[in-house]
Amino acid sequence: MKKRSKVPLLAVLPVTVTSLVLGLPFVVGDHPLRWTAGSLKPILVTNDSPPARSGTGDGTVLADGSGASAGGKVSTPARKVDKPWKPGGPEWGVQIFWEDKKEHSEEYIEKKAREQADYLVGLNANSVAVSFPFYTEGRTSTKLAAGRNTPTPEHLDTVLRVFHEAGLRTTVRPILDEAALNPPEGWRGNIKPTDKDAWFTSYEAFLAPYLESAQRQQAATFVIGTELNSMEGQPAWNALIAAAERRFKGEVSYDANWDNYVGGRIDVPVNRLGVDAYFPVKVADDAPVEQLVAGWNTWLDKKTKDALPRVVLAEAGISAMDGAYHAPGDFYARHQVNPKVQANWYKAVCQVVQRRRMAGVYWWSIYFDSSPKAAPKEEESRFNFAGRPTTEQEIRSCFGSAYPGPGPTPTP
Repeated sequence: MKKRSKVPLLAVLPVTVTSLVLGLPFVVGDHPLRWTAGSLKPILVTNDSPPARSGTGDGTVLADGSGASAGGKVSTPARKVDKPWKPGGPEWGVQIFWEDKKEHSEEYIEKKAREQADYLVGLNANSVAVSFPFYTEGRTSTKLAAGRNTPTPEHLDTVLRVFHEAGLRTTVRPILDEAALNPPEGWRGNIKPTDKDAWFTSYEAFLAPYLESAQRQQAATFVIGTELNSMEGQPAWNALIAAAERRFKGEVSYDANWDNYVGGRIDVPVNRLGVDAYFPVKVADDAPVEQLVAGWNTWLDKKTKDALPRVVLAEAGISAMDGAYHAPGDFYARHQVNPKVQANWYKAVCQVVQRRRMAGVYWWSIYFDSSPKAAPKEEESRFNFAGRPTTEQEIRSCFGSAYPGPGPTPTP
């Protein structure tokens, strides 16, 4: 699968992190899995985001030049999206991964959200997805719940409100944390709850307040599941999605892992499908962009050679280093830094989105507590794109393109 251990204190350790889990609520953060090159075996990865930094990184002054007013309230950001998303247009977005800390004040949450919104607007983004962890007790467990790093619905309200005020299309995306799943063999895509009906009942109870927050804050999309390969096709999805739609009147989506997507039908009854897209392309580091595009199309052609207007790339990204094309989802490797590899990959993916008339792309990722304009440090993940000028320029160019989008969503 994929990605994402967003554990800020472990960001500099390219090793597997083992934790002892005694029950709910659970500790540590989201431990992603990625696929190795030429294999469908997942590997556990640690942090692909920089460690949390206190404040905004520039004192009380925000990145857009605004500051904190008396009483700790944050002033309205100066920057807003120039061309807000409209139905039928492309979603040009970024994934924000957020491990909340209960000690963080409302003022801190709002300040960081405004800083991230300002950065996204500067990239010409019109969309943002807020991904955050929730927890289980093990691969066979039927219990799902919020944990220490799961944002409260109230904090989520604040973040969604700030992003909405900036003119960004918002998506809410809970992700099952993998710390208790005995990685690397165990990941969210091969869980086997002993009682699937009980698992879905627990899942519905966990999701309910977050669906209500998404509804209050006018989110456009709620992702009902991410990379749950082994649970796809279960009849209980129908009842879960119906319950979600009673609480949330926006779009309910599902995000599939790339291998399952090209391998067959994703049997989850939603009208919109996201793909966490880490297709390996075995070309040289200096390969031209058109070779990367061709490599992507070889994978997508396994599904269809036609346009894909109902598909959004829910996650796309790659490390800025030599050899990354062979395993774009491998967060363990720490080869020589090569910003051009990352920039060319982003350029190629943007071309694929447009030529296939996809609904858009969300780049993985920015850690919520980071200072996005700071250049990545040597000890931080090669996967970071924030602070890498060549990649940022490709994002701006992509998001500022004349691509009109896929047009009205076809009737399923």
